Amino acid sequence: MKRILVIVAHPDIENSLINKRWVEELSKEENITIHELYKAYPTEQIEVKSEQKLVEMHDTIIFQFPFYWYSSPPLLKKWQDEVLTYGWAYGRDGTKLKGKSFMLAISTGSAMSAYKAGGKNQFSIDELTKPFQAMSNLVGMKFLPSFVFYGLNNSTREDVEKSIPLYMDHMKEHCMEKKLIK
Repeated sequence: MKRILVIVAHPDIENSLINKRWVEELSKEENITIHELYKAYPTEQIEVKSEQKLVEMHDTIIFQFPFYWYSSPPLLKKWQDEVLTYGWAYGRDGTKLKGKSFMLAISTGSAMSAYKAGGKNQFSIDELTKPFQAMSNLVGMKFLPSFVFYGLNNSTREDVEKSIPLYMDHMKEHCMEKKLIK
């Protein structure tokens, strides 16, 4: 059965406004596995082999996280450094991720207007997430369009709730050919 693995990297998910809601809704889908890194590894000691097995069982991998200093929270970066090993994910005989799909689901504090030339951050979210696309390319995964929720700092609970069907629709649109979600 084809499945989606959502690797959630939020250091304080219990106090999250949006990532927590996304997790709650995504966990209702039978073909989606939620894996919360900060809950699984409170001491940040990653079990590499079990992580690799988990990834191997899924066809689409999604990194879901709040955008921190123009990247992901540190445990997700550590996960990449330790789990995506030579000979497993890339390099000679490193083909375990080849052909899988990869997507980002990101929440930002700033509005979309901040993520452009001349905006507060000077660069688009696509430009700032190029390292994730490069990782995807190196390991042979298909990089799917990112789902981004902009402007959380000025959002209401209603805005957060409205983001849920948008996220689900985005996943359905980009994972439909694999019939991963209803």
